Amino acid sequence: MLKMNKDIKDVDQYIATSPEEIQGILKKVRSIIQKHAPEAVESMAYCMPAYKTFKKPLVYFAAQSKHLGFYATPQGNEAFVEELSKYKQGKGSIQFPYNDVPYDLIEKIVKYRVAENEAMYKNKV
Repeated sequence: MLKMNKDIKDVDQYIATSPEEIQGILKKVRSIIQKHAPEAVESMAYCMPAYKTFKKPLVYFAAQSKHLGFYATPQGNEAFVEELSKYKQGKGSIQFPYNDVPYDLIEKIVKYRVAENEAMYKNKV
């Protein structure tokens, strides 16, 4: 990971202190999340930008040395198995190389996770 700086207090600071050559990528991912999850609560968790809807984790992202780490929970990965097959993955994590960040896919994943969190919330109410 590029940084595990516990002194970083918000996403603006996180992006501003990231390497200049990837700040645009981080800003674009953030804007996708904000556009498709406008009600999401933005914070820092695990030293990376974190978003929640209905008090449940939505997605996280992190600047790594050679890739963008994107964390959409295991369900987010499972719903897009085919599209994600060319990327290195872990349980709930995806590694997008900086030269091949699939913004359209990130948008689809965010929309899916928003709908998933909303459905879980409505089922509890």
